[in-house]
Amino acid sequence: MNLNDKRKEIAHMIVESYNVSLSIESIHSLALLLEPHRLLRGQSLIQLGEVCRSMFYVERGLVMQHYSKEGHTHRIVEHISHEGDMVINIESLFNGESSKLEISTLEPSLIWGIPYKEIIALASKSFDVCRLIFAIQQRSLIISQKKADILRFESAKERYLRTLKDNPEIIRRSPLHYVASPLQMSPETLSRVRTQVAAISN
Repeated sequence: MNLNDKRKEIAHMIVESYNVSLSIESIHSLALLLEPHRLLRGQSLIQLGEVCRSMFYVERGLVMQHYSKEGHTHRIVEHISHEGDMVINIESLFNGESSKLEISTLEPSLIWGIPYKEIIALASKSFDVCRLIFAIQQRSLIISQKKADILRFESAKERYLRTLKDNPEIIRRSPLHYVASPLQMSPETLSRVRTQVAAISN
């Protein structure tokens, strides 16, 4: 499959994922914007201090958004995404500011960038594309709100069980210490909770 055909395939996948109907012309226009990023495990998609200018669709792999303490290797993971997810560095993308967090891979990954300036220009000519952008941003906001509610109101065990139900791939494929961080618990607490849940399941 050549690159243009692959772009069209990914454009269809994005549109289907967000349940938005686009005309053939709009899908082709979206496809032309897509930029492939093939990354090895541990490579950065967006580095600290870089301005994020794209949204990113994960075709394959595992991607984390994280903060790093200055002068230290310790990472505070904000979010982990996998196949079918859209990764958005909201503050940097919308405000054109230097990123306060990094986006890097936990597995070899194939990620498609959607340049924000270009898709906004396309949206000015296509109501279909406006609806797609709205759907992408709406889902991102809902995910953020749900996460905030979970962290406020659920226990460590409930947080783990919800993640296990809603995002089992993250639990299965991510290192323990990276899963613990976005759930706001220590790796030791997460390990204990996992053992308790496994004991009950057995």
